[in-house]
Amino acid sequence: MTPDPVLDQISGALALFNAGRRAEARDAFAEIWSGIAAEGDPFHQCVLSHYMANAQDAPETELTWHRRALSAADSIVSERPDVASLSVLSLYPSLHLSLADALFRSGDIPTASRHVHLARQASDALTDDDNGRQVRDAIERLAARLPAA
Repeated sequence: MTPDPVLDQISGALALFNAGRRAEARDAFAEIWSGIAAEGDPFHQCVLSHYMANAQDAPETELTWHRRALSAADSIVSERPDVASLSVLSLYPSLHLSLADALFRSGDIPTASRHVHLARQASDALTDDDNGRQVRDAIERLAARLPAA
């Protein structure tokens, strides 16, 4: 596998986040974003935005980053279908779930319900491993908290 310096940088920032150093992780993610926002690879934008959203304290900012992640994934699928492999499609359940959860916490129940539905639809792309089961279970846990999801 060819080394990917941007993914390596994202992994380093994620390590800060996982160590509980949220502010440092946000700063590191923001620095990486400054280099990929305009002309960067949509896959990098998607991955970084997904993690950046989770590092936010303000719900509005979290929603902005979740929307950026989903938008980047959409651009991969629509603009470069030749590289929209199963690995890209397998991001959709988690992206929709994360957005649905943030919307639910912000009180936008109808839109949260729509994204739970989209997460369920996309979950066919998940593998039958621990990660796939965890994402499916999380979708159903959130769906159970929503009216008629």
